[in-house]
Amino acid sequence: MQYSPHDYQKYAIDFIETHPEAAVLLECGLGKTSITLTALNDMMFDSFDVRKVLVIAPIRVCKNAWAAEIGKWDHLKGLTYSLVLGTRDQRLAALRKKADLYIINRENVQWLIEDSGMPFDFDMVVIDELSSFKNHQSKRFKALRKVRPFVKRIIGLTGTPCSNGLMDLWAQFRLLDKGERLGKRIGQYRDAYFTPDWNGFTYTPRKGVEKEIYGKIADISISMKTTDHLRMPELLSVSDPVRLSEEEYEAYKQMESDYVLPVQDEDISAANAAVLCGKLVQLASGCIYSDDGNIIELHERKLDALEDLLEAQNGKPALVAYWYKHERDRICKRFDCREIKTDKDIANWNAGKIPVALIQPSSAGHGLNLQDGGSTIIWYTLPWSLELYQQTNARLWRQGQRAESVVIQHLMTVNTIDEEIMKALQSKDRTQSAMMRAVKARFK
Repeated sequence: MQYSPHDYQKYAIDFIETHPEAAVLLECGLGKTSITLTALNDMMFDSFDVRKVLVIAPIRVCKNAWAAEIGKWDHLKGLTYSLVLGTRDQRLAALRKKADLYIINRENVQWLIEDSGMPFDFDMVVIDELSSFKNHQSKRFKALRKVRPFVKRIIGLTGTPCSNGLMDLWAQFRLLDKGERLGKRIGQYRDAYFTPDWNGFTYTPRKGVEKEIYGKIADISISMKTTDHLRMPELLSVSDPVRLSEEEYEAYKQMESDYVLPVQDEDISAANAAVLCGKLVQLASGCIYSDDGNIIELHERKLDALEDLLEAQNGKPALVAYWYKHERDRICKRFDCREIKTDKDIANWNAGKIPVALIQPSSAGHGLNLQDGGSTIIWYTLPWSLELYQQTNARLWRQGQRAESVVIQHLMTVNTIDEEIMKALQSKDRTQSAMMRAVKARFK
């Protein structure tokens, strides 16, 4: 297929080629993979600035995006690649294969650098979903930081750079510029821009530091929003209230206040506030794990509400996002549905063969093009992660969606933690949106 890039894509290609260190913050649907591959192709075969490239990506994206895009476009036919996936022997064989690009899933970055026994001789690294390196204590971050001084060029791609707040930025930019802009150590960054909270474990940005932080990283960053460059379908976000009975709500409040709830001759307890949050989410959805790991069903309020929403679809396909396994099992027991897990599932959904499909955000938030199969997503349970929330929605709300509108429906149990999660997601989105605006690409 002939590649005819839009003006914004030409701008992004040039930015990558002229910036040895770059944060390319493109929302889903803008073609970041084809943009990056075009820049790599130019730097390898026109300017000869690059010899050997390591691409780090989520495992599904390795196969379903990078490999597929290389085979899709005529101008990339000369670009060879090797998928460093599978067993240890398969990965080693892939590394020994002669290629231009070596594509590896992020879970194997530490293995590649510390345990593979192969020399790290890549002169360029591309990190697809840079935000997956936001934790400075993770093994993958520490491993990549070790070899960063030997890498001539590095590009970070993401549409969600600070989904949990400004603290996310340090580790990502530490990999990109070796600490030049936000400090070589996390302590420097904290001291410069944050104040510790009362618990000593979390930090709050000081007043007015956002612009200062964005200004520091602006020279190596560009940001583009889908709605600025593509004709997108209308996005409709709807909250559907789910109401508990008085008895069910009393049980919820008891768990919330006492951290313990005796149910059906078993105890449900929470050792700390973090565990309690998970238990309350489950209570709001109607099913919970006991201390012994047994599944206890408490109510079917959300299942009933989901049934109403699916009936209202009048045969139109719907994608249902769940979080816990027992939610998936209960949904499958009530409805004729199928979870999207394999390439065959994806193809069948896009062909309209699955009327109700299930998706787990943490395992399928990236790299799936599902826009051909439907235009409605129903959140049975919301995640705390803004990144997972936005990426999952972007499976349908993206370029190529043929419907005039995409509907995001949220099953929200009234006066429960569901409402707090939604508030948290909205608050995080305001922080991230401000950052994206600050480094937004401007071109004629």
